[in-house]
Amino acid sequence: MKIVVTGGLGFIGSHTVVELQNNGHEVVIIDNCSNSSKEVLQGITNITGVTPIFEEFDLREKSSVQDFFIRHHDVAGVIHFAASKAVGESVKEPLLYYENNIATLIYILQELQKKSEASFIFSSSCTVYGQADELPITENAPVKPAESPYGNTKQIGEEIIRDTCKIASHLKAISLRYFNPIGAHPSAEIGELPIGVPQNLVPFITQTAIGLREQLSVFGDTYPTPDGTAIRDYIHVVDLAKAHVVALERLLTDNNKGNYEVFNVGTGVGSSVLEVITSFEKASNKSLNYKIVDKREGDVIAAYADTSKANDDLGWKASSSLDDAIASAWTWEQKVRS
Repeated sequence: MKIVVTGGLGFIGSHTVVELQNNGHEVVIIDNCSNSSKEVLQGITNITGVTPIFEEFDLREKSSVQDFFIRHHDVAGVIHFAASKAVGESVKEPLLYYENNIATLIYILQELQKKSEASFIFSSSCTVYGQADELPITENAPVKPAESPYGNTKQIGEEIIRDTCKIASHLKAISLRYFNPIGAHPSAEIGELPIGVPQNLVPFITQTAIGLREQLSVFGDTYPTPDGTAIRDYIHVVDLAKAHVVALERLLTDNNKGNYEVFNVGTGVGSSVLEVITSFEKASNKSLNYKIVDKREGDVIAAYADTSKANDDLGWKASSSLDDAIASAWTWEQKVRS
């Protein structure tokens, strides 16, 4: 079937395009290349042997979105990644984040609502939980007030989809609440390539090791955790990509239990910052230059998923270890800088 992937040249989007094409779907990528590169298309082609259709435009242009769905009237589903995602930037530029993350979602849903049937997968986040009262975090955990405009856009996005599905029974949707995607495709043809200073831990680690960054800052070592550093659930990006395909096919084959569902996507295992560094040093056989600095405001102590709903209802489970993911990220970093 023809599937649209917005932000399909990005980190998670490109890996999902690969898995969709490997499962026989025809893919159309929409990306404005504001935080990605057209070179990713070649990587996707090298892996799958198929070049996806690519349309470069900004989803904030409502007329362009309308025109796209007129031309691609046979779209069966949309996986929506395109969004701004830096927490710190969202605090400084809230209106940019609300426009880019909310307006674009509305424009797409307005077009899907016109169709007789459509399936929609939303790229959500575990940030909707904040500092959860209990660990591991289930889908029934309360959604806490957002710590940032970015987190708020994910909460509002889910509410918009849920409200739309209530009045549009022909629209089926799933929100996937990601934990912490890391790693790269085992081929090293595609991976995480942030523009500017990385916002996430693993690319900062690999860029420090390769010599692009002088030193890694570890934000706090006095948390109430075994080694004092914050704990997160790190999932290999390929496992995450496969979860999107499984979720989409659940909707396309009418196996959903309601026309709006939510699933956590993680490994169910929490790893501390120091454990991630140790994993990297083992994979690279290098000693990483890092120092402990003050905690960051807004960082939660620990967050890791209860994945039983995804395991049981979706029939999906993460298969790669932290060491696997870290090793793939390092292989990718070395290839990019070679």
